[in-house]
Amino acid sequence: MSWMFDNVGRLMARLQKPANRSEPFTQNDPKALRDTLRRGDVLLVEGKSRISGGIKYLTQSTWSHSALYVGPMASAATEGEPHVLIEANIDEGVVSAPLSKYLHCQTRICRPVGLSQADCEEVCRYACERIGLGYDFKNVIDQMRYLFPWPVTQRRRRRAIALGSGDPSRIICSSLIAQAFDAVRYPILPKITRVESQTAQREIAEIRHSSLYAPRDFDISPYFMIVKPTLARGFNYKDMVWADLPQDHTAQLTLAPEIEVPIAEAACAGVPG
Repeated sequence: MSWMFDNVGRLMARLQKPANRSEPFTQNDPKALRDTLRRGDVLLVEGKSRISGGIKYLTQSTWSHSALYVGPMASAATEGEPHVLIEANIDEGVVSAPLSKYLHCQTRICRPVGLSQADCEEVCRYACERIGLGYDFKNVIDQMRYLFPWPVTQRRRRRAIALGSGDPSRIICSSLIAQAFDAVRYPILPKITRVESQTAQREIAEIRHSSLYAPRDFDISPYFMIVKPTLARGFNYKDMVWADLPQDHTAQLTLAPEIEVPIAEAACAGVPG
């Protein structure tokens, strides 16, 4: 059956071509993104290809791809730029990539809260050691079958599908990252069972199978913090320059808090007293 999924994979690779040339709603600041990312961060990407559109539709999410930030890799670079991401993509399988690959895309940083330094190193090492694995096309097909709104219950759909090819040499992007965090028992969206006892109530966590994860799960996980480079570097709305205001008036707005205005003059100027 592997030949059939390889053929499907080639078809899916052709669907990787951009469906449109639209620019992201907000442009990425390359320096801000580089300065903000830390080892162990998950970078979510809003892809523009046709297959990305399908993933976003089925998952009801903005994000169609995920990559793990591991920091500069000494042995990998593109035109002098070090590779800092580990990802699994349809064209190449598990590879490393430079950050510039996604500067033209809408992105989001998801940071694991409280992850120890030792566990962070283990997560990054786990992902790096998977470089060279193939892409699991059957996993993508199974996810589509699971997420597509068939007129049956979710539990029956879960039972009706196999979780990927079962081949340890093949994987998808979100599964790769999920497995890396599972290796150190860091939660993403575990199944929680509440156990009652005579003394207290306990919550028992159970790891979900990595093949069931989608990029959006890192976004909605209660254990990952959303980090926005603009805010992380220090944001002051008074510093913004507005197109509909004269430059000198904008400067006055910026200086306004530092200028003392007499109460009478303030009232004449329409400034609240």
